[in-house]
Amino acid sequence: MTNEFASNGTPVSGQMPEALSQEAFANLGGGKVAYVRSIRSEDVADLFPQAPEIAPGLELFTLHAADGTAIVLTDSREAAIASALQNELETVSLH
Repeated sequence: MTNEFASNGTPVSGQMPEALSQEAFANLGGGKVAYVRSIRSEDVADLFPQAPEIAPGLELFTLHAADGTAIVLTDSREAAIASALQNELETVSLH
């Protein structure tokens, strides 16, 4: 099924677009899109098992590929964004 959209992104036919599969969503941006997320230091081992033990209670930031793969762990949002730029990734805001 093909959906047509107006220039503002709304469906022309009045139909809502089909939901993206998890695989299609992960491939959005062609490997050039990333997002930054804050995490607690207690959760670092879940995303970065190789990371050394970190004191509890700290707010840290992770850079993730569009598919959710954690790429970078840092102590500031700015450093995560700088890492994205250095790796030619465009950061997007998640809501």
